[in-house]
Amino acid sequence: MKVLGVLAFVVALLISVMVHEFGHYITAKKFGMKISEFFLGFGKRIWSFTKGETEFGIKAIPAGGYCRIEGMTPLDTMPVGEESRAFFTASSGKKLIVLGAGSFAHFVIGFLLIFSIFFGVGFNALLPNIVQVSPNSAAAAAGFKIGDEFLSVNGKKVNDWYLDSQAIRDSEGKALSFVVKRDGKNLTITAAPTYVASEKRYVLGIVTKIGVKRDGFITSIKGSSKATWVLTRESVKSLISLPTKVPQLFRQTFAGEKRDPNGLVGVVGAARVSGEAVGSVKLSSNERLSTFILLVASLNIFVGLFNLLPLLPLDGGHMAVAIADEIRALFARIRKKPRPAGIDVNVLTPITMAVFGVLAVLTVILLIADIFNPVSLNF
Repeated sequence: MKVLGVLAFVVALLISVMVHEFGHYITAKKFGMKISEFFLGFGKRIWSFTKGETEFGIKAIPAGGYCRIEGMTPLDTMPVGEESRAFFTASSGKKLIVLGAGSFAHFVIGFLLIFSIFFGVGFNALLPNIVQVSPNSAAAAAGFKIGDEFLSVNGKKVNDWYLDSQAIRDSEGKALSFVVKRDGKNLTITAAPTYVASEKRYVLGIVTKIGVKRDGFITSIKGSSKATWVLTRESVKSLISLPTKVPQLFRQTFAGEKRDPNGLVGVVGAARVSGEAVGSVKLSSNERLSTFILLVASLNIFVGLFNLLPLLPLDGGHMAVAIADEIRALFARIRKKPRPAGIDVNVLTPITMAVFGVLAVLTVILLIADIFNPVSLNF
C-alpha cells in the first residue's frame, strides 16, 4: 500500500505539472502565440505526434514537462512572416495572463481536489445521531434515546452538529427545545443542560456518532473555498518563513537533528508521507483517501504560490519583468516619450543562473534529507 501511495503521488504530481503547462498552452494559443512543443518529461524523445504546428509527446526523464512558446526573448529567431506571434512582442497584459495561467491551474487543481473531499469522498465529522445516553443525566431525564437524530435546536435546523451543538454549551442551564427523529417520526423534547464542573461546560449527557459526512453541492463549494483560502494563507506564511528554515534544514541533513514536520520537505519527502498515509493501518480507507487528496491539494497550492515569486527563472520572475516594462512605459508616457523597448531577460541571465543555482542546491539538500533523515507524521 505504501508503494501504491508513492506511485499515486508521483502520477498526481506529473498530472499537476502537465495541467500547469496546459494553462500556458491554452492561453498562449488563445493569443495567437506560436507553440512548437508540448512534452511530458525531459531528455530523449520517446514518443510524439504533431497536431497543427505543435509536437506533443513523452520524453525519457519524467521530471516534469514543458510547453515551448517561441520568441520568449528578442534573440529568438522566428519563422519569416510569424514575427508578430513571438511571446516577446505581445502586450504586457497578455504576457501576464499566459505566465500566470500555470499557477492559476494549480489553484484550480487544489480547489477541485478539496471539493472532491467535501462532496464525494467525505470527511470525518460529528454527526447528530445519539449513540450513548448517560444515566442520571439531563438527556436521560428528558427522554432521549440511543438512535435519536437531532433535526433542530431551539427552532434552528441542524446543518453541522459540531457547530449547532454549541447551543448546549452556551445555554447557561436554560431549557432548550430539540426536535429529533425517532423510528421515522419527529418528536419535540425539552431539556435543560446541566453544568459539569470537571468539564467547565453545560452538557446534556449524550454522545453522538462520529462518521463520514458529505456536503451538498453549494455547501461543498463554500467549504472548499474556505479551505483553499486557509491553505493559501498558510502557504504564504511558509514561503515568508522559508529563509529562516534553511539553517534548520542544514542541521537536519548533516548534523542528525530530528526532522520538523512543519519544516522544509522535498518531493521525495512528500511522496514518502503520501505512501505512509495510504498504507496506514491507523486510518480508515476513507481517511487514507481524503488525506492523500489533501496532501496533493496542499502541494499544488504551495507550488502555485512558489511559482509566483518574482524570481527568474520562475514564472513570477517573468511576470515581474512584464510589470516593470509597463511601469517604464508609464513613465515614458508621462514624459511624452516613445515607449521604451521591452526588457531583454537575456540581460538578466546572471541573476537567473544565481537563483537557479540556489534552488538546485536547496533541492539536492532536501533530497539528501528526505532519503537519510525522512519526515514521519506517524499515520
